[in-house]
Amino acid sequence: MAGLLESVIRNVSPSTAKHNVAIALGSNLGDRFANIETALCLIEQPNQLLASVAADAVSVVNTSFMYETAPMYVTNQPRFANCACLVETTIEPRILLKLLKRIETTVGRVPSIQNGPRAVDLDIILYDNEIIDTRDEGRRDTLDGLAGELVVPHPRMAEREFVLRPLADMIPEFVHPVHKKSIRTLLDGVISLSNIEFPMLKVTPFADYPIAETQQLPGIHQVPSMERYWSTHCLNNTQRPTKVRLMATLNATPDSFSDGSVNNTLSAALTYSVASVRAGADIIDIGGYSTRPGAAFVSPEEECHRVVPVVQAIRSHEDQDVSSALISVDTFRWEVAEAAVLAGANCINDVYSFTGPEYPLTQTSVKHLLKMREVARKLAVPVILMHSRGDAGSNKDYSQYKGGVLEGVRVELGEKVEAIIKGKGGVRRWFVIVDPGIGFSKTVEANCALLREASSMTVNALANPLAGYPQLIGSSRKSFLGAILERPDADVDGTYKGRKTQPKERGWATAATVACAVQQGTNVVRVHDVQDMRDVVAVASAIWN
Repeated sequence: MAGLLESVIRNVSPSTAKHNVAIALGSNLGDRFANIETALCLIEQPNQLLASVAADAVSVVNTSFMYETAPMYVTNQPRFANCACLVETTIEPRILLKLLKRIETTVGRVPSIQNGPRAVDLDIILYDNEIIDTRDEGRRDTLDGLAGELVVPHPRMAEREFVLRPLADMIPEFVHPVHKKSIRTLLDGVISLSNIEFPMLKVTPFADYPIAETQQLPGIHQVPSMERYWSTHCLNNTQRPTKVRLMATLNATPDSFSDGSVNNTLSAALTYSVASVRAGADIIDIGGYSTRPGAAFVSPEEECHRVVPVVQAIRSHEDQDVSSALISVDTFRWEVAEAAVLAGANCINDVYSFTGPEYPLTQTSVKHLLKMREVARKLAVPVILMHSRGDAGSNKDYSQYKGGVLEGVRVELGEKVEAIIKGKGGVRRWFVIVDPGIGFSKTVEANCALLREASSMTVNALANPLAGYPQLIGSSRKSFLGAILERPDADVDGTYKGRKTQPKERGWATAATVACAVQQGTNVVRVHDVQDMRDVVAVASAIWN
């Protein structure tokens, strides 16, 4: 699988660029995340602002996570959104600096005091392995007089966690050409001295759809508003969310394994959505195609017909809490994802991680990934990428995970994530949430192992391709819980003989897995019974968080 997915990056990024550049981005005025997204779009359309530069002269090929950061130096100003990107370019340093300054002006930066507020700030942090200083020889002893000049590596990067942490997401082993230390080593040094009163937070922004009609910048698609976001602490390897989020499961289908035909009318779907929001759901996940084994085929048109009216009904509800609720569309089809988001959804939840239902992966899987990636990138919405091995009804070989299920899921899902975020046209890293796929392509014991060791899936380690990603756990009412409940007492003197259960009878069993997910530092739990699981999350969070 690795070779096939690696070819995705090579094929979409046949680079002839001469230079690799790291750029830091920050914003603390207006719609911070939308400002940064707009700036990134403009970076990839340089000819819109500099007529002498070719349209394909700059490509964003990797991005960091997004962070919220307390201001440095001038502290009486709003908190910043900070991130970084890697670009491949044919542009020389001074021309690139000119482009970035044009972008700052276009997005809305207003000249202010040094280190003061700005709509967007773009800095060249690294340019290949070069050491560049355009100042006159006699002005290089201080850090004054940098306006209009270029000093690379950026002279203050070694003291700035908000620069080093994003770089460490992408190039942790890169050795600073002046300090002769890796980015990770420099970051460790800064963290040991940092002010933990206002720690950096990792954030996932959510775009608001439908998009309001506004003035559009030339040459780029319209960027949606991104005022809402979820956050996660990132002080150490055991990252914990500031709040464990609940995703309500709304199956607008006649044949889902747990609640098929329960919410497949518009009125029933809306009733469930309203009740879920009022019970404390943070996001509603709407699906129109059952993933249970043997489920009937549904055309993209029929799937849209099931999902889009529900999205529209929620968005037009008279209760503002309901009409403004975050919505996810549970689909593996780009047509459905695009239609649902344009109608008002804020997130895409894909059980196949963009590769479609074929397993092992084929060239069709690659084409599927590229189209889903293109749509997700353009829409600029979070994507939940789940581990599975194709269609649930056709793949029953659950045992063959190289290195065990934990390592197998990390590697298999990690390869897909890498193909989705890297290379020209990749999805921004900060939009990705990973899901180990509880109940999909795993034995009962493997599902238990994934729950028991969920925190290890995204632990910050150099060899972990899923390091640092927010994680969703979806164990609600799954069949492996039913298999466990059927087991009699292991004790020879035990009297319990086990019992068969229907999915809706597995609420207490689900509660045990949700409590485990909270203990493991999971960011989001996907559930059917929102009120009951909200109670579980509240108590488990009080204990563990």
